[in-house]
Amino acid sequence: MRLRLLILYHLGCAYESLRANRSRTILTVSGIAIGVASIILILALSAGASRIISDQVNNLGGAVAVVRPGMPDHQPQINNLTATLAGSKTASNLTEFDLDDIKEISGISAVAPLMLIGGDVTAGENTPKEVSIIATTPELLDVTDLTVREGQFIDEITSNNTAVIGAQLAVDLFGTEQAAGRTFHTHGKTFTVIGILSRANNPINYNNVDFDHAAIIRLDSGKLFNQNIASIQQINIRATDNQELSDIIKKVNKKLVQNHYGERDFTILVGNDLARPANELFYAIGATLTVVAGVSLIVGGIGIMNIMLVSVAERTREIGIRKALGASNGHIVWQFLLESLVMSLVGGLLGYGLGYLSAFAVARTFLTFNPVFNWEIAGTAFGIALVVGLLFGLYPAIRAARKDPIASLRQYN
Repeated sequence: MRLRLLILYHLGCAYESLRANRSRTILTVSGIAIGVASIILILALSAGASRIISDQVNNLGGAVAVVRPGMPDHQPQINNLTATLAGSKTASNLTEFDLDDIKEISGISAVAPLMLIGGDVTAGENTPKEVSIIATTPELLDVTDLTVREGQFIDEITSNNTAVIGAQLAVDLFGTEQAAGRTFHTHGKTFTVIGILSRANNPINYNNVDFDHAAIIRLDSGKLFNQNIASIQQINIRATDNQELSDIIKKVNKKLVQNHYGERDFTILVGNDLARPANELFYAIGATLTVVAGVSLIVGGIGIMNIMLVSVAERTREIGIRKALGASNGHIVWQFLLESLVMSLVGGLLGYGLGYLSAFAVARTFLTFNPVFNWEIAGTAFGIALVVGLLFGLYPAIRAARKDPIASLRQYN
């Protein structure tokens, strides 16, 4: 009871002291708030970005698996998305035989290959950059969340010289999204647009393809550009039932090992593994930016130390009177340390709100995903504020406690 009353008394003294120097307090609190807001902005956006692919898989019921060439240990930790969007020219060991064998496995509702073809797409004088040419099958719609806004998707009836394009590619090629029936050229062939995809506004996905800037053609058409060989960079699999996915993966793995003469030179990704490469990229970027933002917190902490040292110098006589009346060094330390903590925690609270407001504003204006709100980020904000208040308030508090009471009573300023 006595300890609680003492703490409440010190908090009251801290409030009165900070209110007496209102302008100085506001500036110091603002420094902490800006530092915390910067970190919250980065953490919220990084967490939001890391959930993009996971949300995509969940939207498909979580029953999606992806087969990619390359051994698991040799998979890149961070995907080079820019290179992939521009078109992969890397030889793949996944073939049409693998694709056909996977289709025969029971429990699979859809299988779609992705054959990425490098090259330019031209219509008149327009040759957009960073266009992905994808050769695939009609089942692609069943293993992704893509929808056709105008026209139709490729199927078994459409000819080899037809294509479906992304909404932004339609604008870049023809100046309008109403591009059905128009033609473009690539690799010396002419393709007629039979469908326009709805805008995805999501260049980050488990297919590593920006479908807004993509041209989708039939797999048979893509083979014509590669000596009639399907060099498949990815095979998407969707299970009929999410509960059967693990058994399907085992069957796919067994079949591909047989096809590849006992070599497991492929990788099957499912669930969190699909998002892992992109998540590692976002976490690395977020960690780097957080360190940079932490510099502003150090500046804010130095501001707290500065104002507390000035406060100790101004209240030397008060310290002497308190000690003369029986206050211990511990009481003096807590008195000034609580002032530091109050400023830091108030700055943390303001920074938390400001950081999330900024994160939502940035996401709405420039990004295609929302920031994440969770208790871990909230705890990080207040934990950082608490640590800053303790670290930078401890030295002034100790300095105040070590003042000689007789010398302090002699001081009148």
